[in-house]
Amino acid sequence: MKIFILIMFALTYVLIIAFPKYKPHATGAAALVCAVSCIIAGYTKWHEPITSAINYNVVMMLVGIMITVGLFTESGMPNKLADKLISKVPNAMWILVLLSVLSGVISAFVDNVATVLMLAPIGLTIAKKVGVSPIPVLISISVSSNLQGAATLVGDTTSVMLGAHANMSFMDFLFMHGKPSIFWAVELGMVLTIPVLIILFRKQNVRFSYASENIQVKNLFPTYMLILNILALVLCSFIPIPEGFIADHINGLVCLFFGLVCMVYHLFTVKDREVVETSESGEQVTKVVNGKKQALKDVVNSIDFPTVLFLIFLFVIISAVTAVGIITDISNFFRSVGSKNIFLLYTLIVFGSVLISAFIDNIPYVATMLPVISELVIGMPGVSQNIAYLLYFGLLCGATLGGNITPVGASANVVAIGMLNKEGYKVKSSDFFKIGIPFTLVAVLGGYLFCWFVWGM
Repeated sequence: MKIFILIMFALTYVLIIAFPKYKPHATGAAALVCAVSCIIAGYTKWHEPITSAINYNVVMMLVGIMITVGLFTESGMPNKLADKLISKVPNAMWILVLLSVLSGVISAFVDNVATVLMLAPIGLTIAKKVGVSPIPVLISISVSSNLQGAATLVGDTTSVMLGAHANMSFMDFLFMHGKPSIFWAVELGMVLTIPVLIILFRKQNVRFSYASENIQVKNLFPTYMLILNILALVLCSFIPIPEGFIADHINGLVCLFFGLVCMVYHLFTVKDREVVETSESGEQVTKVVNGKKQALKDVVNSIDFPTVLFLIFLFVIISAVTAVGIITDISNFFRSVGSKNIFLLYTLIVFGSVLISAFIDNIPYVATMLPVISELVIGMPGVSQNIAYLLYFGLLCGATLGGNITPVGASANVVAIGMLNKEGYKVKSSDFFKIGIPFTLVAVLGGYLFCWFVWGM
């Protein structure tokens, strides 16, 4: 049974890499086979793949944040903020560096792909006005968004997964047990990448006058909800909650609540509008668009259902892998290599994660490695809890930033390159490597050293 589950697990990875558009289908089929196999073999009961394997806290967080961020993006506020900031900078090089840094700041609280979709149009406009290629501009926006995704609990799916697995609150990502946490490791990495961006854009070090486009914000309500969502997550970090369903799912319930509030508000405030369309005969025809139907469509479109389903199916597969003992075998291997040398073990996890995540989606990788690290720490007597967090943070740094080495290592990179292709720009792998490799190495090295000196010494 163990070999069969391992084959299914490996086959799932192969299908995800070979057919990224169909990864929910491949993962769903594999999850069904694994779940049925474990039930037949007696490893799990028939209801456990649904009741125990799926982390509903993570699922609720993702759905809630997706709804809020989708309507936040639709309102035009991100473009408004970026436009105002960029119009104040008189130098083309600093505009491009600022745009990349801004991408990172937004991505600490908003999904990486959504961040790229917010800022890429402005990056294209600026590149055209300055007269430079937009290829490095959009790539830098993308890699910056991937970097900051690991900074907070809501910044990226991998952060959400770590928070749920290690029972970390929003504030734990900033300070934990009296020590600076993963947020500061990521920020150090960001500071170290600014010189890299300056070198990359050094030829654009000329003054530039940017004319503000006077972007109008349609609705401020999603912005308020996003801010309140973040504040609520912070507040929940300080409020002691009795153990139980609410305590185990508090972050998911908070995000889902604000997402539903945004949805209800959007449904009840949107109005019917007239649009002019050209008929087949060439005549201009005025049609009335039903506001509520359009609002419901906006909400549905804001939820990335393939990603949500992919994650649900993945939880089932990981549960099967854990049930048959594969996670324990992997942890034993790592323990045999680095149990006598924590620094070696930590180094293997960080840079091994960088290499693996450069080619494989970091979500299934992190989902696989989180229980491995738990098993490692349990099997190492005398090891403090700080070492567990050291390894967790090393995993998050390596897996999140590793996607910046290659164009297919992260969804945000794929989106950015797709937008460039749509504009008629052909992106070579070498174009991405020139930015992705130095950016990744500098950022990972900064986070790697920070975590070791704070949590490993």
